[in-house]
Amino acid sequence: MFTRSLRTISLNASAFQSSRVALRSSFRAYSKFPNNAKPESEKSNHSNGSNGSSNSNNGSGQKSSPFSKGYVLTALGLLVVGSTVASAVYTKQEPRSAPEPATPAFSDKDISVIFVLGGPGSGKGTQCAKLVKDKGFVHLSAGDLLRAEQVREGSSDGALIAKCIKEGTIVPQEVTVRLLRNAVSENVKKGNFKFLVDGFPRKMDQALTFEEQIVKSSFTLFFECPEQVMLNRLLERGKTSGRADDNIESIKKRFKTFVETSMPVVEYFDKQGKVVKLSCDEPVDVVYGRVKDALVKRGIN
Repeated sequence: MFTRSLRTISLNASAFQSSRVALRSSFRAYSKFPNNAKPESEKSNHSNGSNGSSNSNNGSGQKSSPFSKGYVLTALGLLVVGSTVASAVYTKQEPRSAPEPATPAFSDKDISVIFVLGGPGSGKGTQCAKLVKDKGFVHLSAGDLLRAEQVREGSSDGALIAKCIKEGTIVPQEVTVRLLRNAVSENVKKGNFKFLVDGFPRKMDQALTFEEQIVKSSFTLFFECPEQVMLNRLLERGKTSGRADDNIESIKKRFKTFVETSMPVVEYFDKQGKVVKLSCDEPVDVVYGRVKDALVKRGIN
């Protein structure tokens, strides 16, 4: 595809400047003559002593000067000519190719990616672990990848990740997407083609970038759970997990962030018919049974 060719007027600087100089000179010359100035030939025609009290073209008694009018016409002519020359030169911009859309690294016909979303403590990790065991999925937890990168020796993003985790905010998408892309690539080389991406995408830009750069998702598993239930689960987990974000202050920030940034992602995919909503305020095995049924309906055994 090509954009429409554009013609842009390019002023010829030297021509325009020359016109301005000529016009200025004409006005200077004109200003040296009085309004009734005449050329010598006209004066000689009236040297017979005519009283000059009247003029057939002017009843006021003041004689007009064709000589002065000539200067005005000359000045106007130079202005018109200069403008025409200045605007006549144009350059034609060559048509440019429209930017090519980003091509994902993998085709959704070759690999399958299921996003697993839900509030903190909704049980995403528990359900993913069961699917890994029974269905041979590779479980990619965005949180686990970020925590591993945080403590990796020589990591340039470790301090930033630690700060985001502590404050309950979202790590910049370029960091998370890079870690996920590397993890997917490494597993594809090993012959693994089914992925559960847990806790990602958490923002719209993450969702769009992942599908543009890595692969389009098959669908999203969304675990719905009351906030109080999630809070109780996280506080209980915090007693043994050792995670810096399993404290009441960080948990509340994470809840707020999820509602404000992650729910729009769920709604975005839901409009495409790519969301399976599951209540997780029930025993783990009951929820897992519903998860397996959802996969079968989507053609994933």
